[in-house]
Amino acid sequence: MTERGSVVALARGMRELVAAEAAASERSRTLTDPVVDEMWRTGLMPAFNPAPAGGLEPSFPEMIETWIEMAWQDGSFGWVGIANMPSSFAAAAYLPDDGFVEVFSAHDNRVTMGGQYFPNGQGVAVDGGYRLSGAWSFGSGTGHSQYIAAGFFPMDDGEMRWVSDGVPDMRVAVIPRDQISFNDGWHVQGLKGTGSYDYTVQDVFVPHRRTFPLFCRQPFRGGSPAARMGLMPVTAAGHASWALGVAKSMLDDVTELAATKYRMSDMAALASRPTFQKGLAHHVAAWRAARLLVLDAFTTAEAAVAAGEDLTPGLRADMRVAAVYATDTARNCAEWAHLVAGTTAIREGGRLERAFRDIYTGTQHAFISEKVAIDAAQIWLGLIDDQFGL
Repeated sequence: MTERGSVVALARGMRELVAAEAAASERSRTLTDPVVDEMWRTGLMPAFNPAPAGGLEPSFPEMIETWIEMAWQDGSFGWVGIANMPSSFAAAAYLPDDGFVEVFSAHDNRVTMGGQYFPNGQGVAVDGGYRLSGAWSFGSGTGHSQYIAAGFFPMDDGEMRWVSDGVPDMRVAVIPRDQISFNDGWHVQGLKGTGSYDYTVQDVFVPHRRTFPLFCRQPFRGGSPAARMGLMPVTAAGHASWALGVAKSMLDDVTELAATKYRMSDMAALASRPTFQKGLAHHVAAWRAARLLVLDAFTTAEAAVAAGEDLTPGLRADMRVAAVYATDTARNCAEWAHLVAGTTAIREGGRLERAFRDIYTGTQHAFISEKVAIDAAQIWLGLIDDQFGL
């Protein structure tokens, strides 16, 4: 296990480079090579992997603080952190041994992975694997990934495979980049630098060894509780942390701006206005409360799993609701910061302007939508026993 704070320090050390490359990443619509190369040089890119895949297996608090730091620096940089890092974490933990050797060991664990895990494909079961066809949108981090993840439904003789009553089998294929057809539709409002391309495959053979169950919580590798909690909690922690990080950048920037910002017809700086002071106190407090809720929900679940307990539907609901709440709170903080910053926030290319576009793009994601909160509330109310997607 890693020493507390070491992964956060790796991310913090990239501040100057990420700031310098942010505009170029937006123009390229994917992270620039210097940023990706530095993530590998520092060890940040594989840091969340199981140890056999070159990772440090950090705790949830350290993952959360690392993602907050990355998103504070730049929304696209942070988004790649919650895309590439969990993708390689999951593949390294849940691929069977022969698949791990092919994907990770054969490349000295220098594997960047991104993609879309929602099962938008169908895999026809054949001898040794699947013939996969499908189309996936918003493949975050695929602009610089050597392997692409693609969620799919296994099909047996034209019929969907079921793992239990009402729950279809869902798997993830890990596919070499040269077998993917990219349809570059990444022309968007925000998160421009994430390389989140659309892509398709048509009748591509994927061996069993390069697939794993989407909701797997039985790792082949990795001793941390996170590896026994599955991809959904890690992804939820990532979304919450990302939103908090972008919002914190805007709160910090507008706090700094307030000392020198004079609105038209005002005789005093923004910092001296009681309405600004009250708004700052309220939104900073709301941000801190949301962060503490996220830390509490994820560390509670992590401690339960570490003690050998089951990851119950209630614990999973708590984590997902915390992620939704943190996202909503972060968006409200960002909106306030943008408004009080006045015309400074609309200058194209500035941190405030870019962060505002980023947060209103990233918070459209279905993973932190109102349906997630509704599903969790139904578990709390006893209306349903479980929701497998949580």
